Amino acid sequence: MKILCLGHATYDTTLPIENYPIENQKYRTEDKIECGGGPASNAAYLLSKWGLDVSFAGAVGNDIYGQKIIDEFKKIGVNTKYIEKIGEKTSSGYIIANLQNGSRTIITAATPKIAKLSTTIEEKYDFILLDGEHLESAKEVLENNPQAKSILDAGTLKEATKVLGSKVDYLACSKVFAEDFIQETFKEDKSNWIKIFKKLEEYFKTNIIITLEDKGSMIKYNNEYLIVSSIKVKALDSTGAGDIFHGALAYFLINNYTLDKAVTLANITGALSVEKIGSRYAMPELEEVIKIGREHGVL
Repeated sequence: MKILCLGHATYDTTLPIENYPIENQKYRTEDKIECGGGPASNAAYLLSKWGLDVSFAGAVGNDIYGQKIIDEFKKIGVNTKYIEKIGEKTSSGYIIANLQNGSRTIITAATPKIAKLSTTIEEKYDFILLDGEHLESAKEVLENNPQAKSILDAGTLKEATKVLGSKVDYLACSKVFAEDFIQETFKEDKSNWIKIFKKLEEYFKTNIIITLEDKGSMIKYNNEYLIVSSIKVKALDSTGAGDIFHGALAYFLINNYTLDKAVTLANITGALSVEKIGSRYAMPELEEVIKIGREHGVL
């Protein structure tokens, strides 16, 4: 089983603090966490950590941070053949992790978007995960691998995620994506959620998963609209939780779990990740996820 994750790569620096800072004040923290980041990038890292054959395709800068991303991938076993060094600077994320409530504030020093990578990816893959970066390369990969199952991590509504959403087998989108696309806010009643879900189904004509933060995820399974709950945890840093959810979702779909079980276990994985700081360091072991899944009657 060969997997390709194609998308955004960044190098993240996280500063954990006890409260969100006030403007024009000075703060001191005893810790600083640095590691690679980015939606498809984090998913690739998790899938390789969990023992799968994964390649990552994307762009980094010709600097020390780009090389750190490549080295980090190689250490965990991700194939880096399709990582291109473009320009002088790697996209960087600077993250303030509020330890009081687990929220994170991200400022990204982003490099210009590249629609198409210079290398054509000619290898054949069984599963493809995209995050909307490098749109033309993403479309090309899907066209060249019609036999592959595919998933889109649609964290935000942008032209690329809108275009790719109807080309993949699974559109796994955030609550924010759904609200922005439908132009309607999630209310408390489930009927409102179902209406939003149906509109996404009608437009994209594919399998929809909507992540609802601490409320879990919404899916359609056996012709029923279900809210798949998560587990309760003490959140320290939610950075990368969505990326880790999508990586775990891909893992369990690849291993032929039913959609309801795959989403439940992905919810557990994402929830566990917020208990630690720094997305790569927060990724749980597969055995831990399976153990908790059994304890909750998923397996």
